[in-house]
Amino acid sequence: MRIKTVSAAILFICFLLHSLYSFAGDQPLVVDLEQTVVKLPLNEGVSLEDAVESMKLRANILNIKLVAELPLSQQIKAMGEKSRFIGIYQFCEPLTAKQMVEYDMHFAAYLPCRISLVEDKNGKGWLLMMNMEMLLKSPKLNQQLKNEAEKVWNNLNEIMQAGANGEL
Repeated sequence: MRIKTVSAAILFICFLLHSLYSFAGDQPLVVDLEQTVVKLPLNEGVSLEDAVESMKLRANILNIKLVAELPLSQQIKAMGEKSRFIGIYQFCEPLTAKQMVEYDMHFAAYLPCRISLVEDKNGKGWLLMMNMEMLLKSPKLNQQLKNEAEKVWNNLNEIMQAGANGEL
């Protein structure tokens, strides 16, 4: 009897794995990384420093907290390696973050919201952040949380625009 049960369990697992593989169209799940981010170039004449200061000022105006700043390129240089500019700026609207995590703890994996400033191979600055539209379309969110998340999303876009434009 035990052999039949184990065999049935193995058969079921094989069927489940085959179904999942077939559901994926016989292809592993591949995510186009560019579709998961919003990417904005710095306007001509806007320095990396001006972009950072502009983002900080706009966040302050919008009452969005800069909760962390990670000067990654400085850390890389301190370790003896060359690096183009890489800075990560973590912004948060604490009350909205609290509501999201209390609603579903999985949202904590996306906190705080990050905007990265990266210098490309040609010396051009780019602002990047996660595209939150996939989260905003989640059927899990009730309307109140969707409204709050959309407000944060709009504010983050405004912060990025200010940085790209050097709006000191």
